[in-house]
Amino acid sequence: MELFEQAEKSIRKKYRRGIWIPFIAAIKDYRLIQRGDRIAVCISGGKDSMLMAKCVQQLQKYSDFPFEAEYLVMDPGYSPPNRRLIEENAAALRIPVRIFETRIFNIVANTEQSPCYLCAKMRRGHLYKQAQSLGCNKIALGHHFDDVIETVLMSMLYGAEFKTMMPKLHSAHYPGMELIRPMYMVREADILTWKRYNGLSFLQCACRFTENASPEGGVGASKRQEMKELIRRFRAISPNIDKNIFRSVHNVNLETIIGYRKGSERHSFLDDYDSGPGGGEEETE
Repeated sequence: MELFEQAEKSIRKKYRRGIWIPFIAAIKDYRLIQRGDRIAVCISGGKDSMLMAKCVQQLQKYSDFPFEAEYLVMDPGYSPPNRRLIEENAAALRIPVRIFETRIFNIVANTEQSPCYLCAKMRRGHLYKQAQSLGCNKIALGHHFDDVIETVLMSMLYGAEFKTMMPKLHSAHYPGMELIRPMYMVREADILTWKRYNGLSFLQCACRFTENASPEGGVGASKRQEMKELIRRFRAISPNIDKNIFRSVHNVNLETIIGYRKGSERHSFLDDYDSGPGGGEEETE
């Protein structure tokens, strides 16, 4: 059996519960893909986006409705070995990629801002623009379950707010375009297991900042890495804690929230406190 056949079969069979079912659940629950969509599946070269591409390919075969997909790789200035690894993996997995080049790495190398923030922002813009030029109405990114709960914790602990990474978003700058995250319910551990089972090797973060960062600082000691370690400790305490973090953003009780905002509007529990039942009588905990 060829590598691409084994990789495809393992998604549907061996890792059906860990990968295929959560992938399909996210597509259906959040209405990520609909009839007639033309989706730019954005591949960075890492394990998450490569697996996402294979899942989308499988969905095209078995979907109840037709949709189209373009498999898009942006080269922001990869080293030749990294670029070659992406091309070799795409060929081995039979992913028909379109590669386009930008100078993002060169640009962010000279900025005084956070290079990771600027790089991510520029990547997103280039992907939207390229996808739109190909007639796509959506771009798909490979963020997974662990990315979601890490974002929730980071926002609380370092951003002093409660927010999450959304499963889909309308583009603010490219009318008619949407961003979707089909891997939203797939755990990183299952992605890693799938990768190892198939003997695959993908890019980590291939930017020069990561390659040059020491373990004591820079990207190597990022806040997201701190959240990964924190979640690992949570899972050692209880295997359901990560699920509860994920479910909490689906089950916000506004009656017990001190304040929230929607757009530029801010709201407080005091806005209608005095008109509430019982005149604000204390509840039994």
